[in-house]
Amino acid sequence: MARADIAIVGAGAAGLAAAIFSGEAVGPSGSQSIVLLDGAKTIGAKILVSGGGRCNVTHEVVAPTDFFGNRRMIKNVLAAFTVDSTITWFASMGVELKREETGKLFPVTDRSRTVLNALVERCRELGVAILPDHRVTKIARISDSSAGFVVHHSHGVLRASRVILATGGRSIPKSGSDGFGYELARRLGHHVTPTVPALAPLVLDDRMFHKNLSGLSQEVELTTVAKGKTLDARTGSLLWTHFGISGPVVMDASRFWCLAQEQGEPAEVYGNFLPGQNQEQVRRWFMDQTREHPRRSLGKTLAQRLPQRFTESLIQHAGCDSQTAIAQLPKKDRDQLLSLLTKFLFPIVQDRGWNYAEVTAGGVPLEEVNFRTMESKLVPGLYLAGEILDCDGRIGGFNFQWAWVTGHLAGQAVWRPQV
Repeated sequence: MARADIAIVGAGAAGLAAAIFSGEAVGPSGSQSIVLLDGAKTIGAKILVSGGGRCNVTHEVVAPTDFFGNRRMIKNVLAAFTVDSTITWFASMGVELKREETGKLFPVTDRSRTVLNALVERCRELGVAILPDHRVTKIARISDSSAGFVVHHSHGVLRASRVILATGGRSIPKSGSDGFGYELARRLGHHVTPTVPALAPLVLDDRMFHKNLSGLSQEVELTTVAKGKTLDARTGSLLWTHFGISGPVVMDASRFWCLAQEQGEPAEVYGNFLPGQNQEQVRRWFMDQTREHPRRSLGKTLAQRLPQRFTESLIQHAGCDSQTAIAQLPKKDRDQLLSLLTKFLFPIVQDRGWNYAEVTAGGVPLEEVNFRTMESKLVPGLYLAGEILDCDGRIGGFNFQWAWVTGHLAGQAVWRPQV
């Protein structure tokens, strides 16, 4: 039976980080004491596709409020490895980062391959054995708890003193993160909260006008409501697509819609296309326009404040004529338009699914790990890092920061004597 001191399951962002920090903690060695197993034939697929192929490594400011989960614990975890630490760490591997206007940090090369190559190269320098196409099927504790684990994989069996589970969640399953990590955690005694797609585009009823607007982006205030209660409200950029809606504000709101569906309490998502203004304020503006420019067409009036393609589609959707002079618009049509502008009910039929979700909401509860080390409170010698945990961040590099920090904590802690 092959042996290793540390077995890391999953060679994504968190697994690679854990391998590097583990290797640095013990120093380079000739023996393959750290083994990184991954089910995919080529590792790092999610790193490569992230950020439009540019890899949004982190964000200039990262706070617990950028994440969903147990924020008290998230705060403690994040404090262990700051954004400055991340920047310094990547620089030490030859990857310089640049800040964009949004606060997102990318490699100066604008290539995600730069990030993956640096992580893999650092693992090799440290003597970490990276084994792609080694899908882990079972992890069993050896009855004498200090003796470690037996890790069963598609090419045999590995005995390891410590195990780090960094299998990812369920998003982008073709990358290898198909949710089986949750099953491995369950079999070892952990709980798993319901998992749903997060940072996912949303599909609209085919009868909607979204296809006409495909490619158009605009600022929108989105409110997600279930059982009359506001679950989430946020403002940002919405992107119209051939299937429905996407863009940062939609991706961030999607977790709330998906979780409500999962819990059998369907949510509704409303859009205000004039963010920061309520229906009464918009009505006053419209009445002012009517007095000042009574002959101006409805289309031209709305196009002063909104993209023309959108105004044409919305007016048509309301059953009005964009050429109508605003002074001639019947009150009922005006009221309906104002309602559509400020509280538009998106006819969502589904999310776009795991293949398009960037992250998973839900997972192993943070309460079941030690936030100082990422070690399981239930299984000594088992550590958890990254997306497998019940913590998901908003769009903008936050989920990568979670991967680096949890990988850092677990990777350093595995060599410490167990109390």
